[in-house]
Amino acid sequence: MKAIWNGAVVAQSDDTVLVEGNHYFPEASLNRDYVTFSNHHTTCPWKGQASYYSLLVNGEMNTDAAWYYPDPKPEAEMVKGRVAFWKGVKVEA
Repeated sequence: MKAIWNGAVVAQSDDTVLVEGNHYFPEASLNRDYVTFSNHHTTCPWKGQASYYSLLVNGEMNTDAAWYYPDPKPEAEMVKGRVAFWKGVKVEA
């Protein structure tokens, strides 16, 4: 699977976990050249608190376009150490 935004592959892996229609990529598969800090957080009732990354590609910022669960609840352990995308990031095989 590949996660693509603004013409750049921001993550690529054969090992994704599909949860609620979202592919969660291993954190190690992120192209760190395009990943930047975000201090945004949200809470999922069954997964716990999500943290976010923004993407910076070719001078364009996609704020809070990736999320991850640094300390997921036990029932969401399958997403630990993984990152998912939204906000126009295309995920394809």
